Amino acid sequence: MPVTVLIVDDSKLARIVAGKALAEIKPDWQKVEASGGNEALRVIDAQAIDVALIDFNMPEMDGLELAAAIRARRSEMPLAIITANVQDEIIARARDVNAAFVAKPVTAESIEPFLSGAALRLRMAKA
Repeated sequence: MPVTVLIVDDSKLARIVAGKALAEIKPDWQKVEASGGNEALRVIDAQAIDVALIDFNMPEMDGLELAAAIRARRSEMPLAIITANVQDEIIARARDVNAAFVAKPVTAESIEPFLSGAALRLRMAKA
């Protein structure tokens, strides 16, 4: 059964970069994109999403607000907050919503530990 990853970022270029890194590590995983929090929530409500990569700085709601909204719907979904804004407070807040933290720019090397952990969590959930 294929894994579907939602990439949420208001920057099309950032979504492309994250998608390329994802495809390099998990070429069999599918990706779906959203340009903001409200669109992301509509996607999650409409289709099966297994993992989410969420930008921190977005207009409608920031990535941590979106992560909290996703947690309310899908408590076990692996989430990663992605940002160039590397501050202890943001990292701590990501942990508070049980989300991983990945610094931008996203590369295969930077996102691989999160994706490996997500794959393990998904396998364990199905077992």
